[in-house]
Amino acid sequence: MTTMVFFMACWKSARLEVDLRRMRGLLARLLTPFVCLFFLWIAPLSYADALVEAPQFRVDRVGDDVTLSAQLRFELPAAVEDALLKGIPVYFAVEADLLRERWYWTDKKVASAARNMRLAYQPLTGQWRLNVATGAAPAGDLVAANAPSQTFLNLAEALATVKQFARWRIASLSDSDVATKYRVDFRFWLDTNQLPRPFQIGVLAQTEWAISANLRAALMPEKTGER
Repeated sequence: MTTMVFFMACWKSARLEVDLRRMRGLLARLLTPFVCLFFLWIAPLSYADALVEAPQFRVDRVGDDVTLSAQLRFELPAAVEDALLKGIPVYFAVEADLLRERWYWTDKKVASAARNMRLAYQPLTGQWRLNVATGAAPAGDLVAANAPSQTFLNLAEALATVKQFARWRIASLSDSDVATKYRVDFRFWLDTNQLPRPFQIGVLAQTEWAISANLRAALMPEKTGER
C-alpha cells in the first residue's frame, strides 16, 4: 500500500512538472509577439537629446540697460516636426537671470526676464505662425494665441526667429560701481508641459523632445557712445 502511494505521488509530481513545462512553452509562444512589439515601440525612445549649440552668446550693458544677444543652433527632431505638421503647436520657453556676484555668500538674483514662444503650422494657408509672449507662462497656462505673432512661409524661417535673440533687454541697472560683478544665467528649452494633456503622456519618455540649453556669461562693461 505504501509503495502504491509513493508511486502515485511520484507520478503526479512528474505529470505536474510536464504540465508546467507545457504551460511555460505556451506562455512564451503567446508573449513573444508582444515582447517584440514592446521593443519596437520603445526603440524610438533611444534617440539622444537634441544638441543645442550657441556660437554667439553675450550680455552687455548700455547705459542702465542690460541686453542679451544669442544665436542658438539645433536641428528640430523628426518627432517634433511630425507633431507640428499634424497641427500640434509646440512651445519654447526662455529665462534669463541677472545675478550679482558675492564672494562671501551665494550670488544674488537682482532681475529676471522670460519669454514664451508658441510655434504652430496652419494647414489651410501652408504657413507657420509664431506667437511670442513676454514673461513666464503661469502654471497650467499656454502662451496666448492672441499674443504678438509673426507669420512665416516655411519652418526654417520660423525656427531662425526662435533661435535668435538680438539685444533682448533683460534688466535695468542704476548702480555706478564698476567693481561690482554681474553675470547672466540663460535657459532655453522646449516646454513639453504646455503640450495638450493627452499628448504629454506619449512624449514623456521620448528624449527627442528634450531640447534645452543652459548658458552663462559675465556682464560686459558699458558700451560708450551707444546711449
